[in-house]
Amino acid sequence: MSRGRTFVPRTLVRARRDELCGSVWQTGRVAKSWEQLDGTEPAEEAIPILVEAQGGRLFSLAMRFCGNREEAEDLVQETFLQAYRNWSQFQGRSSPTTWLYTIASRLCRRMHRKRAGEPDRLESLDDLVPFEEARIPVVPDDRASPLAEQVRAEGRRRVEAAIASLPDDFRMPLVLKEILGFSVADVAAILDLKAATVKTRLHRARLRVRKAMEDALPTEAVPPAAYSKQVCLDLLQAKQDALDHDAPFEFPDNVVCERCAEIFATLDLARDLCGELGRGALPSDLRREVLARVGP
Repeated sequence: MSRGRTFVPRTLVRARRDELCGSVWQTGRVAKSWEQLDGTEPAEEAIPILVEAQGGRLFSLAMRFCGNREEAEDLVQETFLQAYRNWSQFQGRSSPTTWLYTIASRLCRRMHRKRAGEPDRLESLDDLVPFEEARIPVVPDDRASPLAEQVRAEGRRRVEAAIASLPDDFRMPLVLKEILGFSVADVAAILDLKAATVKTRLHRARLRVRKAMEDALPTEAVPPAAYSKQVCLDLLQAKQDALDHDAPFEFPDNVVCERCAEIFATLDLARDLCGELGRGALPSDLRREVLARVGP
């Protein structure tokens, strides 16, 4: 051993390398991030980069579609293995994540079998939105209060259950947009649908998830709608469009409806809770197993 140098076991060096690389895989050349992948890299270089960058999000998608963790892990592994085998088909014409989640969405449809009693359609707008009820659910004003924390915890549980109960045609757009953070255009590309179709399904799925969360919220008496039902529907459409574009919503000048404002606040809360479901990491044992099969 050379004097003045500290010996570090190779296994610790590798572990530290894995810990530091995050979304970048060190290859001996200049390290790349997943955004830089263009299809010219060898699969054994490119796919580990995607594992590090997208593994957690992909696992979140799998958990929303599979009946248990074992099936979710199988879906994650199969997605990355198919990506590895077919990397030569990716030519950089789309985002590598769009390409990866196209594989994942097809596997979800193939692996998921319709459950007994699973609906093909969702309720009507009249069933999903409290247009006429005297009392409606409201979001607590003080988000740091014990009540607000309790509401979020119970609301998160109800949101997750509601997502699991959605028909696949509605669930997949919601998961991709609200849990994984894809744009409407990306969701349309992943699912090979028109953007208008994605929006229609996404809007209805949001309302269904919001409805499922209602029982976790306190209720308050609110005045009758200040405008006709059609005006409220137009405002709801404008709110949904704002959510589609991740943009803030403001009521038009001289248009104020307390009932609509409370409904929109519950839509925002449901969306926030969906986002929290996508923040998990790829389990370390699964990460090691996937990297062992696709890495250099």
